[in-house]
Amino acid sequence: MKKEKYMSWDCYFMAVAILSSFRSKDKKTQNGACIVNAHKRIVGVGYNGLPRGLSDELPHVWEDEDDKNIYCSKHTYVIHAEQNAIHNRISQNLEDATLYVTQFPCKECTKSIVQVGIKKVVYLRKKLNHEEENKAAELMFRSAEIEYISFNDLDIEDKEFVTLLTQTNEFYEN
Repeated sequence: MKKEKYMSWDCYFMAVAILSSFRSKDKKTQNGACIVNAHKRIVGVGYNGLPRGLSDELPHVWEDEDDKNIYCSKHTYVIHAEQNAIHNRISQNLEDATLYVTQFPCKECTKSIVQVGIKKVVYLRKKLNHEEENKAAELMFRSAEIEYISFNDLDIEDKEFVTLLTQTNEFYEN
């Protein structure tokens, strides 16, 4: 006899994305991603961080908060969680896969998502004050017939687990 209450697939995969975000060294934004194939198998995970071989201790990587100096801006060096998950994948074929991600993809990550054949994106939140970039990503998703949906809009009953998990990381607290 199976137990009555257990975690839904959507909640499980979003939880893996959140747990991946805890690896990020970025003091301002921690993001995670989990790619799942059509058979509900995890085929890639990632978080926002520096490329392999670059030391997290390099001071210039984290210095410029407003991106005025391209050589001292994290945006020059950091790989986004979605791209890291794609690069770290254990399967060559991502056709019809679903991407669970803690933050709605930027336009650059959206291009990668479209290119590798991912067909659904489930995101936890959208970045505030990035309406134009969000609209551009949404346009690409619609044009490529990729479904995108907020985790909170999913019809599942166990969202409270993800809520509790996000409260363990100060970034997620609002």
